Amino acid sequence: MQRIDYGGWPNCYRLANDVMKLIVTTDVGPRIVHCGFIGADNEFKEYPDELGKTGGEDWRIYGGHRLWHAPEDKARTYFPDNSPVKLEHRDGAVHLLQAVETTTGLQKEVEVRLAPDAAHATVTHRLRNVGSQPITLAPWALSVMAPGGTAIVPLPPRGSHPEDLPPGNSLTLWKYTDMSDARWVWGRKYVLLRQDSNPTIKPQKIGAAVPSGWIAYARADRLFLKTFQHEPAALYPDMGCSVEIFTNTEMLELETLGPVTRLAPGQAVDHVEHWWLFRDGQVPRNDAEVDEYILPRVQVAMTS
Repeated sequence: MQRIDYGGWPNCYRLANDVMKLIVTTDVGPRIVHCGFIGADNEFKEYPDELGKTGGEDWRIYGGHRLWHAPEDKARTYFPDNSPVKLEHRDGAVHLLQAVETTTGLQKEVEVRLAPDAAHATVTHRLRNVGSQPITLAPWALSVMAPGGTAIVPLPPRGSHPEDLPPGNSLTLWKYTDMSDARWVWGRKYVLLRQDSNPTIKPQKIGAAVPSGWIAYARADRLFLKTFQHEPAALYPDMGCSVEIFTNTEMLELETLGPVTRLAPGQAVDHVEHWWLFRDGQVPRNDAEVDEYILPRVQVAMTS
């Protein structure tokens, strides 16, 4: 771990092995502001006009990776994380601890653990109720990906008629979701969403239960993969979503969510993501190309 200046924030820390690097900042957050291969650009979106800024009452997206709590609500969700966070180094992991949110009584913590010799990181998201009343929520981890890629959401195993009569899964649509938008590919096995910076396009979002426990973003010749634990019997927010994807003209967000949890005072809940980077890939355009280019790498990650 090396202390560096990054993006105008003087108190950042670079975590690296021979293939992958992460950069966290303690000037705001908790935020992971960079994720990428050694010598390559950031897989996360950066907002140049916001880098290096601190303080103030307005919530800033900054870019990078952040921790929220669902369901989304303007008054609760957008609590500004513009103040310094505490960094602790314990058992080979970096812990970023935010001060208690004054409006919710919650404390956010992000634990980052980089593998010693692989392009793999384990990111644990922790929400702790420091208030005096129970709080019902779901942990929500959001990665703001750099523009120009395509998100891949796997659907549960498909069946046939008339053998499989009960419904198999649901998709959650937002009021602004346009299923006729050309950026969507509605496959039999996967849903794809392409990020496009054309200024005439409108935001898009869907959510889904993803029992296979992975979601990915392919951009140029690189693949960013998240794996996570989906609990089939649990209640998830937003009509049952363990995954959500959102895009606008600037970026695409890969989001995973934990089950809805009622936290008593003093209790905490964890939500764990595993991040993987792969090189020399291709951006898929349909189910067959996901099976060819993406699925073998998912299998490598999930059996490692």
